[in-house]
Amino acid sequence: MIVAPKVAAFMPPRRILMGPGPSDIYPQVLAAQSRPTVGHLDPLFVGMMDELKSLIQYAFQTRNEMTVAISAPGSAGMEACFVNLVERGDKVIVCRNGVFGDRMRQNVERIGGQVILVDNTWGEPVNVDDVAAALKAHPDAKFVAFVHAETSTGALSDAKALCALAKSHGCLTIVDAVTSLGGSELLVDEWGIDAIYSGSQKCLSCVPGLSPVSFSVAAVAKLTSRQTPVQSWFLDQSLVMGYWSGEGKRSYHHTAPVNALYALHESLRLLADAGLEQAWQRHIVMHQQLKVGLQQLGLSFVVAENCRLPQLNTVYIPDGVNDAQVRKVLLERYNLEIGAGLGELAGKAWRIGLMGYGARAENVALCLKALEDVLNEQRN
Repeated sequence: MIVAPKVAAFMPPRRILMGPGPSDIYPQVLAAQSRPTVGHLDPLFVGMMDELKSLIQYAFQTRNEMTVAISAPGSAGMEACFVNLVERGDKVIVCRNGVFGDRMRQNVERIGGQVILVDNTWGEPVNVDDVAAALKAHPDAKFVAFVHAETSTGALSDAKALCALAKSHGCLTIVDAVTSLGGSELLVDEWGIDAIYSGSQKCLSCVPGLSPVSFSVAAVAKLTSRQTPVQSWFLDQSLVMGYWSGEGKRSYHHTAPVNALYALHESLRLLADAGLEQAWQRHIVMHQQLKVGLQQLGLSFVVAENCRLPQLNTVYIPDGVNDAQVRKVLLERYNLEIGAGLGELAGKAWRIGLMGYGARAENVALCLKALEDVLNEQRN
């Protein structure tokens, strides 16, 4: 018989999370998660889920009936959008300007769809003219998929223009809003987004592990008229939607992550109380403070200011500076986490997050002072 290991309770330090996510979590959200667990079929919990649905609709600015939180992280939200809508042989224009655009490509290929890649330089937004050319060259395309806020670079693409273009060619849109939801302007209904997914752990400052998603009426029509079953039983939205139908109509699908949904409810309640526009503006103000300080330290941004995410600041690592050593000292001495570069920017850039609860003046001040100290040590 295997002997029981002697393990102490895990007690992590209180880090200041200024990487690409997860972000600092609101104290009220952590407290909400510790509330008593009830059954996932309890009438009170079903009522809370109805409230949560309306809060997600507010955050996305949509009236889409099929708006839920998937019981898994943003990557599952991404897969849910693709496996529910794309069928084998469907032609999908995939815009790739970073790591997460490439993950879209992989999803389409695994389904058996036909990928039409529109590549743009890392650090730049998706080029609308390039997408227009792809649509003209492939009039039989059914979808346009793009990342609104590319987490690997910090570039913000023009979702409004891209959706209008796709619609003019009869295409549905699939949009990654993992880093933009709650941090940058996002208007699902007004812009005509058909399928969108996000994550709980970025600008919502909630615990990781949940993915808000929303499907338009046109996307639901595509889903319900499929010729083949959805590849994933767990992510099949025709089944999941019945799980979010409210008391008396709800059908059992899976055991919900009850306490995590408490946390998301509280996170979105705080967002609604503060107001979306105020949240977007706060991220911009904190970005401006950080930008001035980073430039004074001699750091330059990867992304041009006109398409830069305020909540994800990617800067080049100066010549002669040890990337891993700087991040190690920041973590061990200051309890401060910033993100390494990803993909083509690995070892070349840092990603500094200002997301949700983490977008505060004291975090900006600490980050700038800590970076100044550590960079001076390396340069000397």
